[in-house]
Amino acid sequence: MEEDVVTLLQRVTELEEQQNAALQEQNDLARKRTQTTSHLAAYTLKTAEHAEQQTSMARERTALTREQTRLSTRSAELANVRTELSQERTSLAEERSRLSTQRTEMARRRTAYAEWRTRLSEQRTNLANQRTFDAVTRTRLSLQRTELARGRTFLALIRTGLAFLTLGVSFFRYFGISAWTSFDVALVVSSSVMVYFGLRGYRRSRKAEGELTHLLKGDVGKLLISHDGRSSAA
Repeated sequence: MEEDVVTLLQRVTELEEQQNAALQEQNDLARKRTQTTSHLAAYTLKTAEHAEQQTSMARERTALTREQTRLSTRSAELANVRTELSQERTSLAEERSRLSTQRTEMARRRTAYAEWRTRLSEQRTNLANQRTFDAVTRTRLSLQRTELARGRTFLALIRTGLAFLTLGVSFFRYFGISAWTSFDVALVVSSSVMVYFGLRGYRRSRKAEGELTHLLKGDVGKLLISHDGRSSAA
């Protein structure tokens, strides 16, 4: 009986020990479950943070995508503008080439006009020289005509003097020495003086006319040379 009681006590003791061990294990499991719950909450919090970070990164990526799209659109617009500028530059280059060609053509025309103007200036100079030469020749011809008129006047004076000399000699031969002899002598002397001065003036006029004729011959030679030079230049 006592053995049974002891056995029962021992059995109760064992059961209590097992119960204590079970309680201890239950406490450990509860602690572990609490730790696991804490870890799960921390994991959930981390997951939420990661989700928020992913959401913010997704938003940022969306913003970057939009910015990239905008930049791509802007780049396309700039490319179009650059293309238009290139086309305009090409058209300006063509216009510049055309203007350069026109400038070259105008320079050639200007050179041709300058040469033509030079030829006209030379012709004008030649005409001016010719006019001056003609004026000098005309002046010399006028002087020659004046000298010829003067020579004709002196010839008329000589002719008149010879006529009076002949008349005086005729009177002296016809009437002899008389009261009119002094008149005859005066007539002969005056007619002789007239003939002398007429001969002297006529010789001087012939000399001047000869010099003018020589000058006019030289002018004719120069005129022929100038005509030959102008014909060869033309």
